[in-house]
Amino acid sequence: MKISVIGTGYVGLVTGTCLAETGNEVICVDIDEQKVQKMRDGEVPIYEPHLDVLFERNIKADRLKFTTSLKEGLEHGQIVFLALPTPEDDDGSADLSYVLGVAEEIGKIINTYKVIVDKSTVPVGTAEKVHTIIAKNARCEFDVVSNPEFLREGFSVDDFLKPERIIIGSSSEKATELMKKLYKPFVRSGNPIIIMDEKSAELTKYAANSFLATKITFMNEIANYCEKVGADVDQVRKGMGTDSRIGKRFLFPGIGYGGSCFPKDVKALHKSGKDENYEFKILKSVVEVNTSQKTVLIPKIKDYFKNDLSGKTFAIWGLAFKPETDDIREAPSLDVINGLLDMGVKIRAFDPEAMKNVARKYGDKIDYMNTMYEALESADALVICTEWSIFRTPDFDKIKKSLKTPVIFDGRNLYDILDMEKEEISYYSIGRKEVKF
Repeated sequence: MKISVIGTGYVGLVTGTCLAETGNEVICVDIDEQKVQKMRDGEVPIYEPHLDVLFERNIKADRLKFTTSLKEGLEHGQIVFLALPTPEDDDGSADLSYVLGVAEEIGKIINTYKVIVDKSTVPVGTAEKVHTIIAKNARCEFDVVSNPEFLREGFSVDDFLKPERIIIGSSSEKATELMKKLYKPFVRSGNPIIIMDEKSAELTKYAANSFLATKITFMNEIANYCEKVGADVDQVRKGMGTDSRIGKRFLFPGIGYGGSCFPKDVKALHKSGKDENYEFKILKSVVEVNTSQKTVLIPKIKDYFKNDLSGKTFAIWGLAFKPETDDIREAPSLDVINGLLDMGVKIRAFDPEAMKNVARKYGDKIDYMNTMYEALESADALVICTEWSIFRTPDFDKIKKSLKTPVIFDGRNLYDILDMEKEEISYYSIGRKEVKF
């Protein structure tokens, strides 16, 4: 099949590459000429595990191409994916200007039947808006389908190739059959393609992300309460997770969620409710708790150093909002960095993938180290913000020798309390007892 993908961010590039992997002819469209040229040259513009292998293979096979011409992209594909940004607006709503702007141009260009697919995360009713805008100028038949993505950064290639389910929101039998044909190679193991109306499909994505964000936030509230009463959140988590009605996933406490999806989607659904005169009270609380959770380590740090932090140097391990990505959007590490800088702390940071993105934001306000252990040299403390696997089993002797004082503030609960006691390292985590030396 001939496919076009408009937008080459995380979702668009993974979508285009993975669809090419099953033999489709794919053209990806982006307005950034420099980015397009780099992709033509075989350079993957984002870090995503396993994407580079598929990317290179499909470019060589001439199944994956790139252009800055929307006209070329639309003339190529019978199915056209809109994988465009829907950033958070000032009032918390999703900014649809990119999606609707491209829809305006689509109507002026297409002259044969197309299936226009909303792949971006968009509010309820967007497919209807896109259809109306295209119809103003379209000289041919077309359909608009909602096909929300459920890709986890760091696992997006696997998630696309082996989806738990595929949601297709469509009121057109013709468009539905084409979409089912396109996705058939990805559901050979029997996972469902679920057909529903467009509005329900749009809401499904927001509902899923908001529920997961709520689950994380609830666990963070439990962790904070554990600290008040002397309970251990790890034991509580295990006790809860064995209940099949609850499940084990998304019960790990920490310094809050970040990224491009959860923060934006929760706020957008909350704002969409307000627009309909409905108050999502739970989501309002989720936003408030998550905002405060991002800086929950700061009081622990201030208390340990007796509010005397000026001139101190801290090592930070982990800058990305989660492991296996270079994405720092809404990353809790940024809130920690801001809090430390405000107190006069010097920062030596290390992250396997995200340092370039952080450097664009902070420049020389912080130092960027080549290794996790280099970041520790002559530092007064270690702060952990992202649970990269390489941080899970460190050389504690190196940590103790490098730090001026062996103290760790762990925002992801990577280490066992008993191990920290044996190592004689002062250790402050989330929802568990403090280890003091």
